[in-house]
Formats: sequence, C-alpha cells, structure tokens
Amino acid sequence: MQHTEEMLTRPDGTPIRVLVVDDEPSLTELLGMAMRYEGWQVETAASGSAAVAAARAVRPDIAVLDMMLPDFDGLEVMRRIRTEDPDLPVIFLTARDAVTDRVAGLTAGGDDYVTKPFSLEELIARLRGLLRRSGVTQPRSDAQLVVGDLALDEDSHEVSRGGEPIQLTATEFELLRFLMRNPKRVLSKAQILDRVWNYDFGGQANVVELYISYLRKKIDAGREPMIHTLRGAGYVLRPARS
Repeated sequence: MQHTEEMLTRPDGTPIRVLVVDDEPSLTELLGMAMRYEGWQVETAASGSAAVAAARAVRPDIAVLDMMLPDFDGLEVMRRIRTEDPDLPVIFLTARDAVTDRVAGLTAGGDDYVTKPFSLEELIARLRGLLRRSGVTQPRSDAQLVVGDLALDEDSHEVSRGGEPIQLTATEFELLRFLMRNPKRVLSKAQILDRVWNYDFGGQANVVELYISYLRKKIDAGREPMIHTLRGAGYVLRPARS
C-alpha cells in the first residue's frame, strides 16, 4: 500500500479523529490499521452505547457506523451523537442487499454509505472525500458566498436566508456551496455527483434528487424558491425575485 495522496490532518496539524463502530472485532481491527496508516487517530466501539460514550470522550471528526449493532442500530447511534455534535460527518456500513438501510441512513442525515463486503481502499477514499466536503481538514478562511438573501460562510459553515439560520448536514452544505459558487448556471446531475460526491454513485443519480429535495425543504420552504429544476438538464440556483 503506497500513499499517492497528501496526508489529511486537522487545520492545526493534529491527526484526524475517526470513530469506528462495528461488532466484528476482525473488521474494526482491519479498519483501524488502514486508518492509522493514513495518520489518523482511531477509536473503536462494538456497541451503540459504547459508541455514544466514545464520541463524548474523544469528540471524533468523522464516524463510520455499522447499521446493525447488538443493542441499538447505527441510526440511533447517529441521532444520539448528533445531539451533542450536530455536524459530525457519518458513513454507514450496510449489508449488501439492505437497500432500505441505505435509504434510511441517507434520509436520516447520514452523509454516505458503503455496502459490505467493501474494499479498504474504497472506504478510505470515501472517508477522505467526506472529510474534505465537511471542512474538517480545511484551515479557516473568510469566504462568504451570497446569492440574493441566501448567505453561506465557508469558514464557520453557517448558512442563513433572510437572516434566519439554516442547519445543514455536511453533504447538504457541500451541495449548496456548489450551487452557490455557480449561481444562474445549470448544473447537471453528473456534474453534481462528480463535484459533491467525488465519485460515480453507480448511476444512482437519484441521490442528487434526494439531496436537492432536502435542500429545498430547508432553503425554499415557505419562501420564494431559489432552487429550480430544468427537466432533462439539471438544477440551477437563482436569486429569488424581490
């Protein structure tokens, strides 16, 4: 195994902290080795309750959660951890055929999923992509994006519309950032997949539709819409007509 990419660290140079939650010791050991090779600090847990306690103790930068755990499921672990750390990026590990798990994970606010069995390289690549998307590795900057009455701070990850704060998950934030960096420009599903997810979702462009619908509920609900669908072409963000 050779490093072909730069080492990812937190902005202050300290190691990325990863929480890995799975009740198969052989798997957590393998994941731990691969992640330590990346220079990351790894905390493991074999149950939901242990995961919640570990998250409280180490304040991870990212979590890898198995859907099936002996006490409560990965979704419940995420819910409990996010009451204290609302922005924590989460990747779910799901059984190969459990499509409902994957949909449930994404619908509940998970940022990505990997189906078992998976390659270590794939999981590490997904983690690296999600760490970059969520801003964990970026030093602070003063970038403020403004389109109409919608404002996004790339530094603090704060989003507001008409002065009202809007809470977004890491993936929703990155999708909105891409739209706001390209206002009035039609972006295809393929472009969005490539830029926001950093890989081909196995042709599952419906993940883009899913996240656009989440964004609309948060950005456009009860207001003049800014996110528009152009049938057969893609999506465009425009300032609302005043």
